[in-house]
Amino acid sequence: MPDAVPSRTFLDDPFSAATLVPNLRHTSRMLSDIGADSVDALFADIPKEVQIEGLRLATSMSEQAVLDRVHELAGKNRGPADGMPVFLGAGLKEHYVPSVVPALVGRSEFYTSYTPYQPEVSQGMLQGLFEYQSMVCALTGMDVANISQYDWATAIGEAALLAARAGKGTRFLVPEHLTPDKRSVLENYTSGAGITIESVPFDRATGTLDIGALETALGPDVVGLYVETPNLFGLWEPEAPRLKQLLTDRDAGLLVVGADPLSLAVADGPGAYGADIVVGELAGYGTPIAYGGPLLGLFAVKEPLVRRMPGRVVGLSRDDRGNHAFTLTLQTREQHIRRERAMSNICTNETLLALAAAVYLGHLGGIGLTRLAEQNEARAHDLRRRLEELPSVRAAFPGGHFDEFTLAFERPYKDIHDGLLERGVHGGYDLSGRFDGLGPAAVFATTEVHGDRDHDRLVAAVSEVVS
Repeated sequence: MPDAVPSRTFLDDPFSAATLVPNLRHTSRMLSDIGADSVDALFADIPKEVQIEGLRLATSMSEQAVLDRVHELAGKNRGPADGMPVFLGAGLKEHYVPSVVPALVGRSEFYTSYTPYQPEVSQGMLQGLFEYQSMVCALTGMDVANISQYDWATAIGEAALLAARAGKGTRFLVPEHLTPDKRSVLENYTSGAGITIESVPFDRATGTLDIGALETALGPDVVGLYVETPNLFGLWEPEAPRLKQLLTDRDAGLLVVGADPLSLAVADGPGAYGADIVVGELAGYGTPIAYGGPLLGLFAVKEPLVRRMPGRVVGLSRDDRGNHAFTLTLQTREQHIRRERAMSNICTNETLLALAAAVYLGHLGGIGLTRLAEQNEARAHDLRRRLEELPSVRAAFPGGHFDEFTLAFERPYKDIHDGLLERGVHGGYDLSGRFDGLGPAAVFATTEVHGDRDHDRLVAAVSEVVS
């Protein structure tokens, strides 16, 4: 029998997990190998005035210590899961996510954000995305939808670029009452395209678009008009159905409408009154809201614009055996083929979230979605009525609204909001000082996640704070 051969064990192996992270003992050798004098030399192209000096970082920690620290920090959070109802609105609202959504979306066949380039092995994902497109078109009244943009704001930016490609002017009109984040992203998207973003004021008495000012602003050099309904104040824009005709009469460009998808279950889809492009935000419908992301931008167009539309599109075809086959279509618009001449640079998008939205919408169905929208709208009106009955609280505008509404106060809203937080309630989105003529005010939102007890807590807390 041969002698046993001594073998090395992991105890003898100098290679360990410690060598997988930067090792200060090797810094000099690495710098020498690349011909650099110091680590700072690697960042010489960054101006000194914008470099950060002396990050206050803790010393290295073990994995367990890091987890303990993260849990400690997370324990300071307060939100719905901790018994604090949140009534923030202005674009993102929390909705209940049925358990079927994560159960399906979390399957290994789907659990990726990446575009399925190989249709022959991705039929399940492609069919889910095709269903998503179909549902978006049904809600919006449009002909074609892509499989997502990054969020609502970037969808507006892409809409402005599309309008510029389709038209001959340089002006893109937006409502004055547009959230700063959307305006900022829009300006960033259009800054290199020669497009000027101009604001159309809102009527201070009604909180809706000033149609007289819009008529004055319109002309042949306008490539597009963007309008939201419900708008920032939660109000329906009553003149939305006649905007396309106004644009046509003045030889202006495209009508772009932004909408909360749930509101379209109780209102006409913008396609019914002539919208050329519809954008919106589907985050929350099948996905949780967490620190502002990830989000899911909705983008749909009328058929004549499909070849100018950004983003991926799933089509239904037949294979060589005559069977139905889902595939990415119209790809010659996209950057992986047309490079710098592409309609958009969006590549990996929000595919997984789009699938989640499809599961959510399919689970509720048309009747369920309509009932949910009607319930939320009715409860929002009831909550607004109860809050208006309190002293020093009034509706900022008199018009109809969906599931958000704006309240005006006699005291600075920050003080009121701080008082609500002390009472375990997160109030509305502060609009104070955003617009001339609008004093202390905030937009509140309520959805199906807020029960009667949550409404009672908000009313009681506001009553105590304003008294």
